[in-house]
Amino acid sequence: MKSVYKLMAATAVIVSLHSVASAEGLTVGVSWSNFQEERWKTDEAAIKAALEAAGNKYISADAQTSAAKQLTDIESLIAQGANALIVLAQDSEAIGPAIEKATAEGIPVVGYDRLIENPDAYYITFDNKEVGRMQAREVFKVKPEGNYVFIKGASTDPNSDFLYSGQMEVLKEAIDGGKIKNVGEAYTDGWKPEAAQKNMEQFLTANNNKVDAVVSSNDGMAGGVVAALEAQGLAGSVPVSGQDGDKAALNRVALGTQTVSVWKDSRELGKKAGEIANELAAGKSMDEIEGTVKFAGGPKGVEMNSYFIAPLPITKENLNTVIDAGWISKEEACQGVAAGSVAACN
Repeated sequence: MKSVYKLMAATAVIVSLHSVASAEGLTVGVSWSNFQEERWKTDEAAIKAALEAAGNKYISADAQTSAAKQLTDIESLIAQGANALIVLAQDSEAIGPAIEKATAEGIPVVGYDRLIENPDAYYITFDNKEVGRMQAREVFKVKPEGNYVFIKGASTDPNSDFLYSGQMEVLKEAIDGGKIKNVGEAYTDGWKPEAAQKNMEQFLTANNNKVDAVVSSNDGMAGGVVAALEAQGLAGSVPVSGQDGDKAALNRVALGTQTVSVWKDSRELGKKAGEIANELAAGKSMDEIEGTVKFAGGPKGVEMNSYFIAPLPITKENLNTVIDAGWISKEEACQGVAAGSVAACN
């Protein structure tokens, strides 16, 4: 009997060890919409670190701004054995079938920074309406009246409308009262800086350069906007907003050609997304994830399990925040800045 008990105990140890091992060594697939944007490399590093810390494997694919390619990318990640997926959607509607296939196969999906309106997917992002409010507030502080242009994100990305909604919450009263006039508004294909620059050039032409402020929804597009303004000798006199804390944008903030970049510390977002993917891949249900809240603010009103991180507007006045956080070096932020003009650069 002793030998039977020993065998049973050994078997229990083996089973226990197998259970521990099965919680590690999992694979998380990440589908990127377009890896050309500077910030996604920062997000990727944070996601990878979180996965590797749990003993899990990272695999990825870049859709290169193609919704059709992202469909096949997700299928490929599934075929490679992904136990969970993190998806930065190029077109949240177009990839619906791939998301449905993954969830039908029991593969949890984390919609990363962009809403995928499926109740079986988890949604992690920053509070994008608040990002929009912050952008509008900072531009409004500089120009409380005049001709405004709105450079929105991609029409295929729900975030574009969340941001615009937040911007309008701040500016509606001034618009309704006639203090602000909307003289140009356009979605930007793929959030591309060159498309934003083209749109801005057209708005400047249409208004004989009489544009007083630009509410741009991200930093890449703000770069295109500033380029268009520079060509007309207007850079620095027209407030411009953005978001993401891109290094080039933070330098523009220091130089005075961009008013604000709403900083969303993507290191924090990537880390949290990786941790959530680890937990979901190991079998935890979405509503068991710590910090989960219910969100139903999407176009279809679908209730989602979600996690939100607070953003922070960065202006000349608090530029030191991103420098002190190690997000950007003082040299990078202050390149070309006149001595004594920005406190953080002294």
